Amino acid sequence: MRGIGLKSSPFLLDVVLPVGISFYTFHGLSYVIDIYYKRIKAEYNFVDYSLFVSYFPLLVAGPIERATHLLPEIKVKREFDLQKAKEGVYQIIWGLVKKVVIADTCATYANAIFDNYTSMNSFSLILGAVYFAFQIYGDFSGYSDIALGVSKLFGLDLLRNFNYPYFSRDIAEFWRRWHISLSSWFRDYLYIPLGGSKGGMWMKIRNTFIIFLVSGFWHGANWTYVVWGGINALYFLPLLLRKSNRNNMDIVVLDWSWDSVKVVGNILLTFLLSCLAWVFFRAKTIADAVLYLKQMFTNAQFSSQYLANERYNYELILMIVLFVFVEWNNRTKEEPISEGKTMLKMALAILAIIAFGTYSDYKEFIYFQF
Repeated sequence: MRGIGLKSSPFLLDVVLPVGISFYTFHGLSYVIDIYYKRIKAEYNFVDYSLFVSYFPLLVAGPIERATHLLPEIKVKREFDLQKAKEGVYQIIWGLVKKVVIADTCATYANAIFDNYTSMNSFSLILGAVYFAFQIYGDFSGYSDIALGVSKLFGLDLLRNFNYPYFSRDIAEFWRRWHISLSSWFRDYLYIPLGGSKGGMWMKIRNTFIIFLVSGFWHGANWTYVVWGGINALYFLPLLLRKSNRNNMDIVVLDWSWDSVKVVGNILLTFLLSCLAWVFFRAKTIADAVLYLKQMFTNAQFSSQYLANERYNYELILMIVLFVFVEWNNRTKEEPISEGKTMLKMALAILAIIAFGTYSDYKEFIYFQF
């Protein structure tokens, strides 16, 4: 701006840039593209269209809804549905548990480790990567749960955006379960128009790299996001070459046989790979991410000093284990407190939200910046 004689400041630019611009841009683009390809007809009802493009739960952090799904939901005559309202409340509460109890607590420790990674040993750096993995999951999926829950109070059913992604058995399954609305958006509006999987192996590889690199750019104007996207594309390569990227389409079911041991191993490997990629997503620069990973694998001395000096660190690890246990045992449900002893689960969840909300600092939702 200075080059053309205009004054600017980072503060002013931050204020002028709308919150969640990338979400409602994709929201609007899908509407225009669907009309172009005659998947839907143009909406002439100004009120319905305005509600579609400005529906407040979706604006700042998704999910990215399609006109083909949301407009019919808006047009349906609705009456108050007590059961749907209950489901909405359950989902809002579980979303708050993810955000306040998991994400904000993990953020405190993840920030401390990433901001001082040069003085940390391998064990602490591993913890930092794991903490951030649960921070971004609790933060983003928590917001999505709240948005879906609020919508159910209004009688609207939005598309599910997360489906227990850390229980995925390979990276392809991970991306079918993580940020589902964005993954499906890139699939339908970029991957398939580029030729999808109809061409040869080279076309599949090329198209996969394109959508992941574009996804990186979508997240922000920083090369760390682009590298993060490229790493995920590289993770896809073995699956594409073996033609096994669509093997795991069902929900994980274990019968404690030898096959189950392999499944658990695949889940842990996929989680490890996602954690390594998240380091680039979290780091300020590529150099920081590379040095962080280098220290993680070379500074292997173990010391309990970091754990001992942090009063709640052991409790945080136990809390993450408990959170994983709850999600694992409810992985066939949309949210863990929707069935069974609902009132008891709600009471415990609310107590946890109050306790952690009182003694931990609130952190803004990560995806508000995108």
